[in-house]
Amino acid sequence: MSTLSEVNSPNAIATASTSHDEAAPEIKTTLNPEEIQQLLPHRYPFLLVDKIIDYVPGKRAVGIKNVTINEPQFQGHFPGRPLMPGVLIVEAMAQVGGVVLRQLPEMEGGLFVFAGIDKVRFRRQVIPGDQLVMTVELLWIKQRRFGKMQARAEVDGQLAAEGELMFSLIN
Repeated sequence: MSTLSEVNSPNAIATASTSHDEAAPEIKTTLNPEEIQQLLPHRYPFLLVDKIIDYVPGKRAVGIKNVTINEPQFQGHFPGRPLMPGVLIVEAMAQVGGVVLRQLPEMEGGLFVFAGIDKVRFRRQVIPGDQLVMTVELLWIKQRRFGKMQARAEVDGQLAAEGELMFSLIN
C-alpha cells in the first residue's frame, strides 16, 4: 500500500509519463479528514480543513471548511451574532497550503510556520452554516526553506478573503 507522499510524489508522476508498459500510479486528488491529519500536525479545535476536494501535486489545493455553530470561537465572537474571526479564515487557508507544501519531496520532515502574511483582504463575513471553499496556489519556493502562496476563500461563489501567505520550514 502506498503512502500519500508516494502516490503523489513527482517521481510517481514522472514514472507514469515515461513508462508505457506499466499501469500509471494513481494521483490522489481528494483527501479525507484522516488523510489530512497524516499531513498536518493540527488537531481539534485548531484543524480547520474538513477535506481536500482538488489537489494538483506541487501546484495547488482546494479545501473545504464547514463552519458550524458548535465551534468554540463562536461563544465569544460574537454572542448573538457569530462571525468567523478573520485570523481563523487566514489560518484555514494556510492549512490548505500546508497540504501542498507537506507533499513536496524536498520539504518532507519539518514543520511549516508562517513567515509573513501580505495583501490580505476580507470581502465577506463568514458565519455558521457557511461552507468556506479555499483555493491555495504555490507561487514559489526558495532555498528549500521558504514558500509563498496565493490564497482565496469563497462562500457560495463570493470572495470572502484573499491574500499572500509565506511559510518557513523549521526542523
